[in-house]
Amino acid sequence: MFKRKLLLELEKWRQNMPRKPLVIRGARQVGKTTLVNQFAAQYEQYIYLNLELSEDKKPFENFTSIENLINTLFFLKNKTLGKKSNTLIFIDEIQEAPKALNILRYFYELAPEISVIAAGSMLETLFDKNISFPIGRVEYKVIRPVSFPEFLSAIDENAALEQLTQVPLAAFAQSKLLSLFHTYALIGGMPEIVQHYATHKDLVTLGPIYDSLISGYMDDVEKYAKSNSQVLHLRHCIQSSFAQAGKRIKFEGFGNSAYKSREMGESLRTLEKALLMQLVYPSTTATLPMVPDIKKSPRLQILDSGLLNYFLGIQKEIIGTDDLNSIYKGILIEHVIGQELLAFQYNALSALNFWVREKKESTAEVDYLFQYDGLIIPIEVKSGKEGTLKSLHSYMDIAPHNFAIRFYAGALNITDAITQNGKQYKILNLPYYLGSQIEKYIAWFIQTKKVGH
Repeated sequence: MFKRKLLLELEKWRQNMPRKPLVIRGARQVGKTTLVNQFAAQYEQYIYLNLELSEDKKPFENFTSIENLINTLFFLKNKTLGKKSNTLIFIDEIQEAPKALNILRYFYELAPEISVIAAGSMLETLFDKNISFPIGRVEYKVIRPVSFPEFLSAIDENAALEQLTQVPLAAFAQSKLLSLFHTYALIGGMPEIVQHYATHKDLVTLGPIYDSLISGYMDDVEKYAKSNSQVLHLRHCIQSSFAQAGKRIKFEGFGNSAYKSREMGESLRTLEKALLMQLVYPSTTATLPMVPDIKKSPRLQILDSGLLNYFLGIQKEIIGTDDLNSIYKGILIEHVIGQELLAFQYNALSALNFWVREKKESTAEVDYLFQYDGLIIPIEVKSGKEGTLKSLHSYMDIAPHNFAIRFYAGALNITDAITQNGKQYKILNLPYYLGSQIEKYIAWFIQTKKVGH
């Protein structure tokens, strides 16, 4: 199994003392258990607990003290208490014993020498219930679908990965990296899909896996629906989300339904807590703090672009295109770039942002906003000449700096632009496949061009 970049974050976490128990959030099938199993190889002892199993769940339900719990776990799993400081305890599916969540605080307070990680596919649905969460006593990380660099590593394209991470990029790497990115944009980042493709290099045989993943998410809704009617609402939202992905949505009648705003809003927010999708609300300013306006219509970002392609049946179009911007009215590549921008953000509060100006006489919308060192940098995802970037010009007129980014199918370059009001600024044009490298390129650009702000 290929390795995820989040492993580096886990290694940093291990070195932090005093070390808080770590809760890994993520949708089903994004690789939480596999990640921790790989990380466990760095420890002398590994205690794996799956709280869906009654024998693993029982010690937490019968909890009396942390000392007794530790003794019980080490005894049941035949481990040596003398090696506690080199032991990793992984509590998987922790939502099956909600009491276990609060017990995590005692590991931090009374047994910090033991590394403790917890995960649970339905963990997010407990946040609304009367569960005592150990606030300030645990740390959170989020794992998302596989990023483009991780995809290159998985398919053993190590030379391409090395070139991808070089700043600035060598011109000779452009053609191959763009071709590989098309494959990544096609199949997406679900680990099971990536692993199967890495092994067999066969796109045709991926269909049953996509079916299985989507069916699994549909079946899961019964586990976190509050009523039989909400089961129907959640299933409708999952099915409809693929056709609405990348678009701004209204809760009322979502997915051509007769459902009310309250019903759809509640269901979409439930799926957001399960990290199956994200409701991306727009900002209306160009300065910090970047506060989303929840009174405006959100844009819908779903878990994975590969699932989107499969459900919509647009995979063949992707195979034959020279520019991903021509597929699905440009929505697909915008969605893929959003997925890439999120892929390396491991904090629980990480989110996508975009900008709108909604006036009667004219509207403007910039695809993404990216916060870097006190700047809010606008990002457009499209082909064409700078003169067609009217929304970007509108944003730059109110921005306190002179720097924008565009992702497109061309090569790395920097161009000059001017707004209708006469403000001059520079556009860093990045090939689509550099989404994961955006921070490096912003730093490079600011250093080399001495951008004013």
